[in-house]
Amino acid sequence: MKRRSFLAATGAALAGASLPASAQRFQPAQDITPLIEKITGGKKPEDGGIKIDLPAIAENGNSVPMGIQVESPMTEADHVAAIHILAERNPRPQIAVFHFSPASGRAQVDTRVRLAGTQKVTVIASLSGGRFRMARVDVLVTSAACLDEATLAT
Repeated sequence: MKRRSFLAATGAALAGASLPASAQRFQPAQDITPLIEKITGGKKPEDGGIKIDLPAIAENGNSVPMGIQVESPMTEADHVAAIHILAERNPRPQIAVFHFSPASGRAQVDTRVRLAGTQKVTVIASLSGGRFRMARVDVLVTSAACLDEATLAT
């Protein structure tokens, strides 16, 4: 083996070995309390009444299936107005908002979300009458999405 090809092969091996380590470095969890207070207007959300279907382990954070169902009669007097999904380690923690009306029939969402690593996912349901419900679920993500290029450079 020539010296030049040895150096090229060694450099490629070192770069390949260091890339997965830096790619697995996750963005630190953010304090989403101010965001929750902004959504709820400072009111304390009730626990329960929200069913979250999110796998406990997601191999790829680029497309994680998620289902949300909020118990509600969906009448004019008592219905779900919106469902907010928050992910504390994503660069932008508020990842989705779904709006409903009594004509929606039921407060249910089936979607896919991007997750930047292992974290808690928070769901807040805005109910008619200025009430709120909140539920959280933990998810372990083995291959993170939403990586910031600035974190990969260091």
